[in-house]
Amino acid sequence: MNLPSDDMLTTQGLLLDHTSGKVLLIGCGALAREILDLKAANNWSHLDLVCLPAILHNHPERITPAVRAAIEKHRSTYARIFVVYADCGTGGQLEALCHDMGVDMVAGPHCYSFFEGNEKFAANSESDFSAFYLTDFLVRQFDAFVWKPLGLDRHPQLREMYFGNYTKLVYQAQTDDPALTATARDCAARLGLAFERRLTGYGDLKASLAALR
Repeated sequence: MNLPSDDMLTTQGLLLDHTSGKVLLIGCGALAREILDLKAANNWSHLDLVCLPAILHNHPERITPAVRAAIEKHRSTYARIFVVYADCGTGGQLEALCHDMGVDMVAGPHCYSFFEGNEKFAANSESDFSAFYLTDFLVRQFDAFVWKPLGLDRHPQLREMYFGNYTKLVYQAQTDDPALTATARDCAARLGLAFERRLTGYGDLKASLAALR
């Protein structure tokens, strides 16, 4: 399977991978590889996927309008549409949109929660209050999503202002990749945070997609 590049998923998203399924997944570009892996591993040929640019997360107010446009564009073609975003900083607006348009979505406040498992994430919320999270995608795109947008490449002295209240970086690993783990550890060092790795796999994402028929 030819996977899209991380840079493309960040800035452009993913065009429809197929047009023959009964269910369309409208997802975040940061989840594209995981969704494609799950589709291939489980032979979910009834699921088609289109992804919006992952960089929308740096401007969460743009996520809901972008999802609305995607639903309106494709809804006449598919029997069912499922939104593979959590709330993702939209303040409930995305959930309200999906409800109004009769579309279901992944449960949870953000991907860090459903990758870990929403129940487990909620149970750990007090002890993880000062944690900064990265996923496989965000480890690979750390510079594009964190270091450069915050200006830390030009003004490293800003690190304390942005991350002074964090105590640890939690790397939620979807895959058991030593190279990614080493990169994540380096990200923690660059931010001056303790490092913790959790092999979450796909968490609740797999169960959410498996339920779609």
